[in-house]
Amino acid sequence: MTLQLTVSPDFSPDHIAGWYVFNTWLQRRLGERIHLELFENFDAQRAAIEADRIDLIYANPYDAAMLVRQKGFVALAAPRNLPDEVVIAVPVDASAQQVEDLKPGTRLAVTSDPVVNLIGMITLASADLNASTTLTQMVGSYVLVAKLLLQGKADAGFFLSRAWHSLSPVVRRQLRPLVTSDIGDVRHVLLAGPRAAHLLAPLRELLPTMDEPGADGRAVLEALGLEGFMAQDAEATEFMIDLMDTLKV
Repeated sequence: MTLQLTVSPDFSPDHIAGWYVFNTWLQRRLGERIHLELFENFDAQRAAIEADRIDLIYANPYDAAMLVRQKGFVALAAPRNLPDEVVIAVPVDASAQQVEDLKPGTRLAVTSDPVVNLIGMITLASADLNASTTLTQMVGSYVLVAKLLLQGKADAGFFLSRAWHSLSPVVRRQLRPLVTSDIGDVRHVLLAGPRAAHLLAPLRELLPTMDEPGADGRAVLEALGLEGFMAQDAEATEFMIDLMDTLKV
């Protein structure tokens, strides 16, 4: 049997090759056949999940909740020192100096990333803004969010923090962050489904040691843009899921 691995569509395009390197490394270290499939958007990936086609997934926190509670997935590891935080940015010459300066009718540029949009809208609540008092334009990437801001077609944009910092310096100089979230306990997580249950123990042993001196996983982590993986137990995962549920209320 060939296991199916996928990755949340919100990863940086710069790391596409890195996920293929990771998949090859996993197969070699585990002695398993694993196929990597990358989806263009969240809807396509969720359709594959609903069809029970996915066995291993580097999931965003929003989908991790569904995978654990509805599909029987189990958490293995999370990226070290990489919480999912959100930057709300505006054009550099915008009059708004803080979130509270944004007014009803604000045009938002967003991607389809559910976690970023959830945290972003919660942050806008301090300006008494919500879905009914803003105009939302959804695009396919954070680069396109920046483009709408630079073209004057949006007043504010939501960015995953690491996506914001991956924008070119030329682009970021033309934009200005209003606020960056500081939640700390929301992060992507690598999960294994029922068909990959036999890999739980070896993966839990393997992943946190990838960055050890002399380990062959260090180059793989570099290709992924990660410092390393840390163990993610059931208690930490349930806490994150409960936090996500609280944020949704």
